[in-house]
Amino acid sequence: MNPFRTLAAIVALTFGLLSLPVHAHSNPSGDPMYTADAPPGYAMMGDLLIARPLLIAATVIGTGVFLVSLPFTLLGGNVAEAGQALVVEPGKAAFVRCLGCTESGYKRD
Repeated sequence: MNPFRTLAAIVALTFGLLSLPVHAHSNPSGDPMYTADAPPGYAMMGDLLIARPLLIAATVIGTGVFLVSLPFTLLGGNVAEAGQALVVEPGKAAFVRCLGCTESGYKRD
């Protein structure tokens, strides 16, 4: 079999299998907040093994980019916006978000 076709088949099967839990997930209580308060196990595992390391790497790279761009952002007067976008938002998503949740930050009533 052609290597390109093999790779295409593997990618198609992977994405197909990854989408199955999304379609199969049911919310027995009917409460839309149920999925946010208690994410399923596969979401927690994917978050722990894939998303968190990528977000931590994005925070480190964003910090480096922020430091390199600091002289230009000082001249432009948008240091706060650059820091928020490059460092705070990825850091907040990596360290403040609950495991498996899609929204960052603590819930405050």
